[in-house]
Amino acid sequence: MTGGLARTARRVGRFGLLAGFVGFLAFPFYWMLITTFKTTQDLHNTEYNPYLFHDPPTLEHLRTLFEDTIFLQWLWNTAFVGVLVVIITIVLAVPAGYSLARTTGRWGQTLGVGIFLTYLVPPTILFIPLARVIAWLGLQDSLWSLVLVYPSISVPFCTWLLMGFFKAVPRDLEEAAMLDGLSRLAAFVRVVVPVSIAGILTCVIFTFTLVFQEFVYGVTFITASTNYTVSVGVPTFLVRGDVYFWGSMMAACLIASLPIAVIYNLFVDRFVAGFTAGAVK
Repeated sequence: MTGGLARTARRVGRFGLLAGFVGFLAFPFYWMLITTFKTTQDLHNTEYNPYLFHDPPTLEHLRTLFEDTIFLQWLWNTAFVGVLVVIITIVLAVPAGYSLARTTGRWGQTLGVGIFLTYLVPPTILFIPLARVIAWLGLQDSLWSLVLVYPSISVPFCTWLLMGFFKAVPRDLEEAAMLDGLSRLAAFVRVVVPVSIAGILTCVIFTFTLVFQEFVYGVTFITASTNYTVSVGVPTFLVRGDVYFWGSMMAACLIASLPIAVIYNLFVDRFVAGFTAGAVK
């Protein structure tokens, strides 16, 4: 009887702990969802319970978002920049990480750490010299300026991450492939890359998330509203002086965050494996 009670208590404890984590992680989405459909009076009345509906749900905030702003254009701009930055990052970071991982001696590790340190430089320091570069190239107020600049953040981090991940791939796999007649490049493409797909996928998710949330470069290099990304357009148009369109802002955040949340959910196992293998090993 005592053993049965102990097992029950452990199950209840695990369920309670899991429920607490799920509630904590799901709360931001619940808050964005309920705020999106609440009336303005319901949102601002401090006597109401903020977690429940007191007035009937409304679509007014969604109407404001889609009719009074060009939110869909901002989403398209963000997706366009995100896809190109992901491609550039993977094309540069994968061979760089592999080369550093296979470099013998202390130089490989030293170079890897040096590359990672460039990722730690705050964007608030870099945007002024980068603005000069963008002006010299004639890319002011163009999405191509963001495509050029964002890899300066994503490539160093992804190179460092993939370097650690490639180190976890045994050299014996490549040597066996080359003994079978493959060149080093072919062995890398056919053997190392498939084994390292978790790390590469981690870099893809990180880079795409970076593009969705970055603000400093977007607001510095882009002035036309039609070229804004989501992270710049939403606060620019939905914060007017001391007036905050909370319902529309939460609707925009919910719509923009759902694709990222779905991607994380679909590939969470590989995402965690990529971070742990790349950072620890």
